[in-house]
Amino acid sequence: MPAPFSRGLVWFRRDLRTHDHPALHHALRDCAQVHCVFVFDQDILAPLPRADRRVQFIRDSLLELDLGLRALAKDAGVGLIVLHASARTAVPELAEKLDVQAVFAGRDDEPSALERDAQVRTALARRGRELHLFKDHAVFEPSELLTQAGTTYTVFTPYKKAWLRKIDDSFLSPYNVASGVGRLAPRTAGLPSGVPTLAAIGFGASEGLSLKLPPGSSGGRALWQDFGKRIDGYDHARNFPAVKGPSYLGMHLRFGTLSVRELARDAYQRMEAGSAGAATWLSELIWRDFYLQLMAHFPHAMERSFKPAYDAIAWETGQEAEILWSAWQTGRTGYPLVDAAMHQLNTTGYMHNRLRMVAASFLVKDLGLDWRRGEAYFAKLLNDYELASNNGGWQWASSSGCDAQPWFRIFNPITQSLKFDPEGRFIRRYLPQLAGLSEKHIHAPWIAPADALQAAGVVLGRNYPLPIVDHAQARERTLARYAVVKNPARQAS
Repeated sequence: MPAPFSRGLVWFRRDLRTHDHPALHHALRDCAQVHCVFVFDQDILAPLPRADRRVQFIRDSLLELDLGLRALAKDAGVGLIVLHASARTAVPELAEKLDVQAVFAGRDDEPSALERDAQVRTALARRGRELHLFKDHAVFEPSELLTQAGTTYTVFTPYKKAWLRKIDDSFLSPYNVASGVGRLAPRTAGLPSGVPTLAAIGFGASEGLSLKLPPGSSGGRALWQDFGKRIDGYDHARNFPAVKGPSYLGMHLRFGTLSVRELARDAYQRMEAGSAGAATWLSELIWRDFYLQLMAHFPHAMERSFKPAYDAIAWETGQEAEILWSAWQTGRTGYPLVDAAMHQLNTTGYMHNRLRMVAASFLVKDLGLDWRRGEAYFAKLLNDYELASNNGGWQWASSSGCDAQPWFRIFNPITQSLKFDPEGRFIRRYLPQLAGLSEKHIHAPWIAPADALQAAGVVLGRNYPLPIVDHAQARERTLARYAVVKNPARQAS
């Protein structure tokens, strides 16, 4: 049977791999000839710092993707077209140049992506071309898993139960691309060939921003194989930032160098075989799906509180608030675990998941600052930043989100430090000026005896700050601040 389209274009976006690839699978099945493109989207890149680990990761992953397409086709003339432009106009223009009848891509439910794709669809339709989008970034799309009443789940536990009841091979099976690789088209003369350097797209590598995370599908697979040796203990190890507990796969999931289906399939099989660690890790993939469906159905929560009552909270403002904000950003709060977490983020682009909760709770419930400021700061620096998960995590910490922690639950940063970094190993790694303090004193240096501080070379207020707030007093202020939620009638007063 002849293919429905003579020529098609696969638009790679958050799916930088050649294996288990729905858009590539459908394009190779439905088109006699298939071109491939990635766009360094100027609309996305414009606000980023000129040295950004994520851009470097994408660029390095594209090198492998380009090689992978040629290897699949066994043809050196095949490869990726890489553009540096606004995707809203560049994709329709490229479709015109190549005279393709359809563009194939993975679906993206972020609000800005939906707006972009709507514009691309309209521009293509004006010339009789089509845009076909396919599920790829999630195991279950936003409307694939609904309550019996046909509504969106807004509590995680019933969502997870429904997820596990519905999951089967049809949702986890890979998409085959090998059978259609003979349809991959050679590069067209006059179009860019090869992957541009960072400098060519206005970015530069920075010595202070070295990326240690291996890029591409090969890098993701190496990390997954390494995590496979540790996954059975993940349910315990994940809580301790000083140990190698996490999978470190967030960035690979974010940019699709690995397929979420293959990861979920492996974790599910291990869970079925009795692995508690795999069950816990799979639960985090389910949280990811949960937040993605919330973003799609409740887009207002990407800018405001999911629970509208929480928008009435009066956050700290003014000069004193800016001093607190600066101290949190720079890891100068005087609370070692919080400061070490911020130094990890600022120097590596990564923060341990337990510490994301601790740092977020401290900003919102100790310092009284708007959760949206913290969400935006994480968005700027996190290598694995995803709008839905980042927003969901911050609203969970601030109690303003869907199925969030109760508003009166306030993390004690000292208790968290004693429980999850008991020996102070993580603190010492990122706050070397405190390395000489004992396990007893490193969690709260300001209560250490003077002789202990002197012996460790710690001078409070000079090489390490005194606490910028008293946690007990801050807790009382937070309970008062959140009273507007406890008693909605006070919102009007």
